[in-house]
Amino acid sequence: MFLPLSLLFVGAVLILNGFWMSGRFSDREIVVINLATAAITAGVAAVSLTRAMTPEDVRTVALTLLFSVTYLWVAVNRLTGADGRGLGWFSLFVALSVLPQAYQAIMTAAGFVALWLGLCWLAWSGLWFLYFVTLALQKQLQGPTTVATLGTGVLTAWLPALVLVYGAHP
Repeated sequence: MFLPLSLLFVGAVLILNGFWMSGRFSDREIVVINLATAAITAGVAAVSLTRAMTPEDVRTVALTLLFSVTYLWVAVNRLTGADGRGLGWFSLFVALSVLPQAYQAIMTAAGFVALWLGLCWLAWSGLWFLYFVTLALQKQLQGPTTVATLGTGVLTAWLPALVLVYGAHP
């Protein structure tokens, strides 16, 4: 039920973070979308937790909150001028934590949407691993990380959100 809402804002934050990473606007401006997305996805997770009936429901909430914390951390780093190494190490934690979800979703996919979602988890894991390499290990991968952020935002979040918002349901 909340998937289109979350995906729309995740798409926005990833696309805008990609533009920000390419120097299209300032550190202070990127704070707004990161805080908004952190709040929206955390709110969706909180409501979903109150409705959780199974361990799988709770797992979905936990994984969503990993991303909410990421967006909050980006905003705080931009406000404080932190170098991002802590966020980089957290990104490794996220990348590794979502891999089992990707594997399980791909292996048990009963249709296109389920397979697509598993591939999204895999893409998100790869993207967060790039954040780890770029931020924590300080490797010069700004260009590929920027392109991956933009592409992941469009293909795994924004376009699917639009499809779901305008009528197709998983």
